[in-house]
Amino acid sequence: MLKTAVKTIVEAPKSFTDVLYLTNQPCIPVEIRQLFKQKKVSYSKFLVEDFRRISHRLDLIGTVIIDTQSLVGSQQQNSARIIETLEMKNIGVILLNNRIEFPVRSFSLTPSRTSFSLISNIASVSIDELWVRISVNLAYRKKGSEILVKPADPPRQTQNVYRNRLAEQLRIGETLVGNLAEQLRMAGQVQHDFLPAHLPDTDCLHWATTFLPAEWVSGDIYDVARLDEQHIGFYVADVVGHGMPAALLTMFVKQALVMRQTIGEQYKIFSPTEVMTSLNLRMSEQKLSGYQFATCCYCLLNIETLELTFSRAGHPYPILIRDNQPQNLEVQGPLLGIFEKAEYPQQTVQLQPGDKLMLYSDGAEPFISFIDSYDELTGHEFKQEYHEIKDLHLDEMIEKFNVVIRNKKIKASEIDDITLIGLEIVEPNSGSPD
Repeated sequence: MLKTAVKTIVEAPKSFTDVLYLTNQPCIPVEIRQLFKQKKVSYSKFLVEDFRRISHRLDLIGTVIIDTQSLVGSQQQNSARIIETLEMKNIGVILLNNRIEFPVRSFSLTPSRTSFSLISNIASVSIDELWVRISVNLAYRKKGSEILVKPADPPRQTQNVYRNRLAEQLRIGETLVGNLAEQLRMAGQVQHDFLPAHLPDTDCLHWATTFLPAEWVSGDIYDVARLDEQHIGFYVADVVGHGMPAALLTMFVKQALVMRQTIGEQYKIFSPTEVMTSLNLRMSEQKLSGYQFATCCYCLLNIETLELTFSRAGHPYPILIRDNQPQNLEVQGPLLGIFEKAEYPQQTVQLQPGDKLMLYSDGAEPFISFIDSYDELTGHEFKQEYHEIKDLHLDEMIEKFNVVIRNKKIKASEIDDITLIGLEIVEPNSGSPD
């Protein structure tokens, strides 16, 4: 269908119109009218200030060209509102910023932040390229509708120009992606270097860990540190979110979480309550932006007495496996970095030979327990996969747990950093488990 008449009366389209031309000029430039006739597209002309009177029938518009060359004052403001309206309706917009003067057949176009709008600032392009833009907009607009449209093929010369530009953009993009991937890989290695290189195994204690970032870097951090001849401090911290912003905050947590203080020849080992309270205060005072919240569970183990004291801040409960029965070690405590005067109570449990303890981040929780299932008497209900591995020695248990993680199918949006610290109290004279 071809419509060549220019509207002089403000009347909304009654049938689908390929191009709506908005201007404050008395007519459409002759070259553009010739283009419309040559390509057999329907079009209508309206004054910019009349747009609001036809905005209720935008479902009948394919794409919009706005002649902004001579718009002034309120007309420019109106055009901005028009563009916003059209973008919300997924209608492609082309802005003409330079008047076409015969015989020069060119004007300025350049893409804006949206997919379809075009504004000035690059070298002029030919009227053939204008048609390419129009036909792409129409193809997108009519996609999925009953109206079928096949964008006209641009001239071979134009095709070559676009092909060369695309090839160059792809080459630059591949270089940037490669550089970014290498930087993220190196950042992940630096973060890994902050993890303990050796675990403090003894004749009666055996440790094992899992550290699986969702991306190159992790929002989790952990440590297992010998504080003196009698005490070991260990924790898992999890920054809200993952990726680079979360990973940067884990470095802050690593430095701000102080387990022991040395003054001269004297030292003090902080209790779990003191550790968590101090960490929360430092995070709150820092006024961090973005990923500013974290969870943590900190434990202090007396090697001689096997007395375990722990405190937590919004973190999953530690799991104690005794006589092959898993149970949560519960203590309350809010997230870190929200309330400066938050309180973090601690609890103490007496460990014994044969016990296994697991400390983990919430990324591992879907593989361990049913998060939404909680009973006041029995606590969280543990998953069958976890019941099948809980009786194994610690190393084998962690190995099987990693297999469960690899084999379980989860949505990409649900992938999270996974960190786990396991401790096994070795039976007397049994040695470290193989």
